[in-house]
Amino acid sequence: MEFKKRILCIGAGYVGGPTMAVIADKCPHVRVELVDINEERIRRWNSDNLPIYEPGLDEIVKRNRGKNLFFTTEVERGIEESDIIFVSVNTPTKTFGQGAGQAADLQYWEKTARQILKCSKSDKIVIEKSTLPVRTAQAMERILNSKPNGVRFDVLSNPEFLAEGTAIEDLLQPDRILIGCRETEQGRAACQVVEDVYAEWVDRSHILRTNVWSAELSKLVANAFLAQRISSINSISALCEKTEANIDEVARAIGHDSRIGSKFLKSSVGFGGSCFKKDILNLVYICRQNGLNDVAHYWEQVVGINEWQHNRFVSRMIAEMFNTVAGKTIAILGFAFKADTGDTRESPAIHVCKRLLEERAVLRISDPKALDNAKLELVDPQGVEYIEDPYEAVKGAHAIAVLTEWNCYKTLDYQKIYDAMEKPAFIFDGRNILDAEALHKIGFNVYPIGKSPLRHFEG
Repeated sequence: MEFKKRILCIGAGYVGGPTMAVIADKCPHVRVELVDINEERIRRWNSDNLPIYEPGLDEIVKRNRGKNLFFTTEVERGIEESDIIFVSVNTPTKTFGQGAGQAADLQYWEKTARQILKCSKSDKIVIEKSTLPVRTAQAMERILNSKPNGVRFDVLSNPEFLAEGTAIEDLLQPDRILIGCRETEQGRAACQVVEDVYAEWVDRSHILRTNVWSAELSKLVANAFLAQRISSINSISALCEKTEANIDEVARAIGHDSRIGSKFLKSSVGFGGSCFKKDILNLVYICRQNGLNDVAHYWEQVVGINEWQHNRFVSRMIAEMFNTVAGKTIAILGFAFKADTGDTRESPAIHVCKRLLEERAVLRISDPKALDNAKLELVDPQGVEYIEDPYEAVKGAHAIAVLTEWNCYKTLDYQKIYDAMEKPAFIFDGRNILDAEALHKIGFNVYPIGKSPLRHFEG
């Protein structure tokens, strides 16, 4: 089959994989190839056991793989043959040198830019898909234009706004597609090419154009604002617990204000995932680099409140379980950072479990999708068991901590669970997904976030 365009994505992870699968599905006239130096990851993309879990992803990959969707480790060939290159490589937080702990580590990004320059023999549109500091595109342009080889590179920014667990839905029905380009005739022409790809299934009114720097910054700011809402409602959850107010009622009341809205007002043990903390700290670093220390301090508090919420959750567990969890068995229901994904990066469960292990608790961790990743996060197996069946995990446990909002936990037989546990039996609902009153009637001592506890003894 003769393809009208050839798209390459460098980096076959949580962003590149679903994005390219949907483009291939909606653009049968476009050849889409994902390339990654991780051979095991590519092997799994070419198997029935994909390297990431997303609802709906399996079906789309199976429908298009081998037709116009391909997975390979052949980076140089892929670059040479492509017209459009999406760069979706990892940009973790630096762990060394200047900016350690806050700045983005751009070494993989720069290696990719240099490889594109080395292997390109024809004009390319190069698209930043990774989350990057503002004005990174300028550095990309300087690298790509460092050799007078007659090849023209147009660098665009096209940040992703996906939420893990709903990535396919977000791609199929996006709130917006953002494309940042140089405000030149050449830049606008390159932008039009990319817009035409998305317009195969996205209404053009949802495709926004900005300059490159605005697009880069918009991604960081979007994640900062979302995380800010979570930290804001979590800070109020602590006040609710002190005053007998109900955090769900407060959230509903303020969410009905059209100026505020109801999204991201669900109190919990805290936010996680690979993006929020990393992107906020990157924003903090950029602000400090530009002399905006008060602005940096403001955004840094969003991360600080989140870490405080993790610690507050564990401190409450210890206090309510008679000031010690040493030697006590605690069943952890959920280890993924959110439901409908196996991703455990920066999951609140990591921080909660490490604190409980420091207190010498015995943990039984259960999760329908994330157990393999959980084993990588908690490298010392002492005091930890991994049990897929939640009914087995709770046998003989003194307490349950619900740390991921999986729907399956809402429908468990809690009478059966209560009968299998040590008494008094405790449930600490870190996601506010359970019926606290029903659990209390069974016999549990129940501790939701931002609400009065339901105990069978005096507090």
